[in-house]
Amino acid sequence: MGDNGGSFVTVRRITKGPDRGGGYHSTHEVVAGSTAWIGKGFSCVCAQGIDSDARLSFDLTPCQEECLRKLQCRVDVAYESSKKEHQETLRTLWYAAYPGVKLHGLISEQWKEMGWQGKDPSTDFRGGGFISLENLLFFARRYPKSFQDLLRKQEGNRALCEYPFAVAGINVTFMLIQMLDLQVVAAKPRSIVGAIFLNLLSENDWAFDILYCIAFKLMDQQWLAMHASYMDFNTVMKSTRRQLEQELLLENVSRIEDLPSFKLLLNRSQHLS
Repeated sequence: MGDNGGSFVTVRRITKGPDRGGGYHSTHEVVAGSTAWIGKGFSCVCAQGIDSDARLSFDLTPCQEECLRKLQCRVDVAYESSKKEHQETLRTLWYAAYPGVKLHGLISEQWKEMGWQGKDPSTDFRGGGFISLENLLFFARRYPKSFQDLLRKQEGNRALCEYPFAVAGINVTFMLIQMLDLQVVAAKPRSIVGAIFLNLLSENDWAFDILYCIAFKLMDQQWLAMHASYMDFNTVMKSTRRQLEQELLLENVSRIEDLPSFKLLLNRSQHLS
């Protein structure tokens, strides 16, 4: 633990070089985790390098630049309850989560069943934006069995005071945005993990969305392993982030599907293309 209460993990620093097919090679440094709160009692872990990230300098390929620009633009879109597209996406999420159950309205007590903080989900999107809704819907469509297992808390010995599914999902999105340095449009990643992720993104346009599904499933696994309850959510998120960073830094990861935790989505779920 550091003086600020954050945790430490050794990671690779990427520099231009002949390794990994003319891409980047790495040294090691220590990264500290800190916390930013969103929602009621929920938090996301943000990391900063002890060394100045200004020294992390690399050139992006045109493909990487375009992939990064598109993803950062998605991140920059706020959820707007007055937009029809956003309303329809939210409604679609409901029917993906609860097929055959009639939704009474975009403002309804029903939304609490999914783990929103109140009857109007739009008030919960401030931390994650529209992309957090897109992430949830992608998860529901791409890995429906894993999504339903998390939504309905069907795996493991659950706590009496569980995390609310939807709000936890928004926190997962926010954590990934911070971890991968996606907050500022047109800015290159300042972290090693963010730089490595660009390689995965250039191989798969859906890499961020798949990483979201992996992160959510991994977070639940950590939750169960730690026998956590609601007040432990921040600790679980820190542990989840550390695990993701370590997996992204593995030398044999060249596709998002190479992450060891990707198998969590497949062990007990039906993968739909």
